[in-house]
Amino acid sequence: MRKLLLGLAGAFALSVGAAQAQDTSIIVVSHGQASDPFWSVVKNGTAQAAEDYGVKVDYRAPETFDMVAMAQLIDAAVNQEPDGLIVSIPDADALGPSIEKAVAAGISVISMNSGSDVSKGLGALLHVGQEEYDAGKIAGEKLGSMGGKKGLCINHEVGNVALDARCQGFADGFGGPVTVLPTTNDPSEIKSKVKAALDSDGDIDTVMALGASLAGEPAVAAVDETGKAGSVSVGSFDLSASFLQSVADGKAAFAIDQQQYLQGYLPVAFLALQSKFGLMPGGNVPSGPNLITSEKAGQVVDLSAKGIR
Repeated sequence: MRKLLLGLAGAFALSVGAAQAQDTSIIVVSHGQASDPFWSVVKNGTAQAAEDYGVKVDYRAPETFDMVAMAQLIDAAVNQEPDGLIVSIPDADALGPSIEKAVAAGISVISMNSGSDVSKGLGALLHVGQEEYDAGKIAGEKLGSMGGKKGLCINHEVGNVALDARCQGFADGFGGPVTVLPTTNDPSEIKSKVKAALDSDGDIDTVMALGASLAGEPAVAAVDETGKAGSVSVGSFDLSASFLQSVADGKAAFAIDQQQYLQGYLPVAFLALQSKFGLMPGGNVPSGPNLITSEKAGQVVDLSAKGIR
């Protein structure tokens, strides 16, 4: 009888815990749309964590890189009084007041992807992501050590503090002159602009892209179409199956993996554990950077195609 009572008590505790978890509501507001190959991986991470921990997660983003619209999304989320709020912070000046409102309302906030340098000051519990300047500097040093003398940094969201920091870090680590090439998120435009830059300046021997799908793949195509394959090195932040294949084939130097799946998964997991047990890590969690060179590329191609890497 005692074993039966203990078993019933354990089952009751599990059911209560599951019910409490189901009542936990978390809203994610990012500056990147889930239709973007990079951000689709982040959303996949949030969805898997929601399933694993039995919580409700709602992913939201503005239709374009729009800080006013993003701030409005954060304000709307605060009005819904969720248990937790996960935000990216590409522009602290524009988004800070809205994030501070969430903190003042007693909502637990975790930042991810961008904003590691301002997250704590705005009241967030912690940040999950990589230090973008440091990652850019590592990339610059690597490409410089490969013989690069003159570089091009493709910035598809000028004004996004994280991307600006990547280019600055790349320039500081590279050692030679670097030109920032501003573009939109249109891969065809990026390819055309990179081709034009390579045609107009024959000394450019290095191209740094800030996103594999949007800019890395078009950059590889541009180098190939200008007949400079083998003489121009291409590196990129983030992963895509196609860009990783270019790395494996020797058409690109490396990809920088910031493991954005973790940027979606871990904040949801942390907020779920806080809601259930009052647990929370004591500091920021670095999700990258990891340099994926030709030796490693083949291992992650399949996972990238599945939306995990």
